[in-house]
Amino acid sequence: MARPTRQLQVLDAEDDGSLLKVAFASADREHVDQHFGSSRAFVIYGVNPQHAQLLSVAEFGDQEQDGNEDKLVSKLGLLDGCIAVYCRACGASAVRQLLAIGVQPVKVAESARIAELIETLQAELREGPSAWLAKAIQRTQGADHQRFAAMASEAWDE
Repeated sequence: MARPTRQLQVLDAEDDGSLLKVAFASADREHVDQHFGSSRAFVIYGVNPQHAQLLSVAEFGDQEQDGNEDKLVSKLGLLDGCIAVYCRACGASAVRQLLAIGVQPVKVAESARIAELIETLQAELREGPSAWLAKAIQRTQGADHQRFAAMASEAWDE
């Protein structure tokens, strides 16, 4: 299993819970230029209609497009909580695994700029989300509701 060789986590107290986590398969942190399975790095942003901020960067080093699915395990773990991953391509097995954990794979044109993809996503959030995005938002809000319901049902000692 290929684990990240380096990982940067940005700590910021400004997240009010409205940010949706979105990943980008990118070696240069500016363009989506990687195939999902063989991606050397992922950049994860938190996005809402008005704001986007870098949350983390994970580097995996060189990865072959060899059909070996062991390398997907840590990448899938890294994307836990993301609503989508933007990439140049994604194999059928990886698509099934991503969808199973609630991450929508999004194939983009060669060298698509991350900043422009974020702007497009933000515009979609403001104007009304597409079907997949609406489901992702509902899933995210549902997870928060379930978490708070579980907390409310716990006994409190004062």
